[in-house]
Amino acid sequence: MAVLRRIACLLLAACLAACASSERITLLPSQDGSPSAVIIKSARGETVLDKPYTTDTIASNGQVSSLTGEAGAVRERYASTLSALPKRAAVFLLYFDSASDVLIPESQARLEQIKAELAARPAPEIIVIGHTDTVDTMAYNDALSLKRAETVKRILVSIGIPAERISAQGRGKRDLLVQTRDRVDEQRNRRVEIRVR
Repeated sequence: MAVLRRIACLLLAACLAACASSERITLLPSQDGSPSAVIIKSARGETVLDKPYTTDTIASNGQVSSLTGEAGAVRERYASTLSALPKRAAVFLLYFDSASDVLIPESQARLEQIKAELAARPAPEIIVIGHTDTVDTMAYNDALSLKRAETVKRILVSIGIPAERISAQGRGKRDLLVQTRDRVDEQRNRRVEIRVR
């Protein structure tokens, strides 16, 4: 009996060693399509994993091997894991008339699309960030950007989003979408970003 127990323990140890002999890391594409990468450090040095759907396997001795897979095969292999991930964030941009918190007509029309996206999320977390162009002073632009964010927050609350799920902030002219000199009237910088998670 003791010999059988010892053999069973040896088999279990061998199985555990074989199962734990490697780690696998697969790089998925970033949400917005921008390049991404992971640096893998092992006993044999560093490897950069920078191609979507590539899997690096790290053996127990630190040896790293790479295999580029197909998107469908990776999704199938990790289907249960991917289905458990939270829904990807959505970002919407709304634009404003110059020196005001009034939406331009095209942005007013986008509110229905935003409403539909929010309805598809059971408990959305929303960040509303106001921006301005560079026409006025820093203090004026800070106040105007916050006013724009608060206006959009009120609109979202009016369509049924609880106010406590929405945070609003103003960035003034700090994060320009289009880089300009001071005192430039640029429509694309007069915006509010709505980030929905």
